Amino acid sequence: MDNIIKIGLFGLGTVGRGVYRTLEENSDIIQQRVGVKIEIKKVLVRSLNKERGISIPEERLTTDPNDLIADPEIKIIVEVLGGINPTLDYVLAALNSGKSVVTANKDMMAEYGQRLFKAAQNNNCDLLFEASVAGGIPIIRTLKQSLAGNRIEGIYGIINGTTNYMLTKMFQEGCDFKDVLSEAQAKGYAESDPTADVGGFDAARKLTILASIAFNTRVPLSKVHTEGITNITVADITSANELGYTIKLLGIAKERPEGIEVRVHPTFIPKDHPLASVGDVFNAVFVRGNAVGDTMFYGKGAGELPTASAVVADIMDAARDILRNVPGFIGCTCFKEKPVLDIGETYSKYYIRLKVADKPGVLASIALVFGNKEVSLKSVLQKEATGKTAELVLVTHRVLEQNVQDALMDIKQLSSVLDISNVIRVEGEE
Repeated sequence: MDNIIKIGLFGLGTVGRGVYRTLEENSDIIQQRVGVKIEIKKVLVRSLNKERGISIPEERLTTDPNDLIADPEIKIIVEVLGGINPTLDYVLAALNSGKSVVTANKDMMAEYGQRLFKAAQNNNCDLLFEASVAGGIPIIRTLKQSLAGNRIEGIYGIINGTTNYMLTKMFQEGCDFKDVLSEAQAKGYAESDPTADVGGFDAARKLTILASIAFNTRVPLSKVHTEGITNITVADITSANELGYTIKLLGIAKERPEGIEVRVHPTFIPKDHPLASVGDVFNAVFVRGNAVGDTMFYGKGAGELPTASAVVADIMDAARDILRNVPGFIGCTCFKEKPVLDIGETYSKYYIRLKVADKPGVLASIALVFGNKEVSLKSVLQKEATGKTAELVLVTHRVLEQNVQDALMDIKQLSSVLDISNVIRVEGEE
């Protein structure tokens, strides 16, 4: 028994199967690297009779979470159930029982991380959550350990594979949003209700976790400005291409002297930026540190085995800490309280597409409003007029968001402006 650390697995869905398979298939090398055998003793499932696609002894399965939580032999609980209710209660009970916890649950960590870390600290346990952000990409461990000597200046992340797949298809093939969404759903990349993905909410939860670690301060999910990709059209894709950009849904976190920016939104980035080449369902996180400079971490952000890879690495770390009697070795790193800035206090460049009346003086009147609000225009592109209307595409210099919003409020009142078709921030240019 001294040579075995037993674990309990909450959930045997897609990721749970991946964890089970990885631990079984790589058992020998995991034991050599950790110094002890890791064995799954019990697995919590919703139904004992479901077909699971893997071979697992019946005696390992249970529908009672207390069979794992109350078992003194089980030292580590692995949570891959997802959701918050009743998962949060199970995880808190496990921590309060003195068991270390490994979780892949971004929803739970984004909203209840503080409560969970407090329970882990009070009970001298590990709480590890690498798989909660960007699947198999080791970004949380990197921020907490490998880049711990840096002052992180900024994070730019493609952290939702569904929207990245959709925008890649739109950009490469000129497809519209609805057609690409239907294709993503048919391939299993998007849920039947895709709101969490296309609305930016999934990325916002992940950014909450990353920003809290990077800037050592707790970032509430409610403070993350969130926009999705539902308003991106073929016209925006075409304009981006003509101007030398591509469009990505980015999670952006920056530290400034005044506070922290945390925002998720569609973004124009230059075609030569490292993130621009990240296509399909892949994820990437671009990190800028004051010592290391620019780094980027790329890989599969979801899926059975990529996510299992991150979960198993956390299990191995928790096992090592138990062996050395140092559980909770690297706990919560939110030891500061920095303000989170409102979106109006942030700076960016902006792409603005307008539908206007095709007559003399329209551009001059628009430029005057922008000038009065201290918004400087970098470029203006007038599309071919159709009938009595024309389309204007403007790109600003780096300006305060509030100034742009104030200017657009006044521009809406101009009789010559028929529609503000879209406003997209531009990042990635020095």
